[in-house]
Amino acid sequence: MNKKLDKISPEESNIFPSNGQAKQFHTHDLGCSAALISMGFQLISLDKQNPKKVKFIFFKRDGIDKAVTDYWSDRMRLKARTFFDNIKMLKNRIYSEF
Repeated sequence: MNKKLDKISPEESNIFPSNGQAKQFHTHDLGCSAALISMGFQLISLDKQNPKKVKFIFFKRDGIDKAVTDYWSDRMRLKARTFFDNIKMLKNRIYSEF
């Protein structure tokens, strides 16, 4: 099941090119997803098709690849409370029925 989190604005419609290949970044990692949200990247949806893993789907914007690299290399600096609140928010979305 895919969960849409936000409606796509007209300005963001170019994220989905007419050739059908969306410009998206996907990850199964909760920490990486919380960090990306904390950095201001927009979460599109959660893919719950695999009952053992959730896939987090983000708009692929400028800087997201560097942010992911910084996260995995432990160079990212975030406010701890913001990061923790985003982890809680993602867990709520994962375990909600809608």
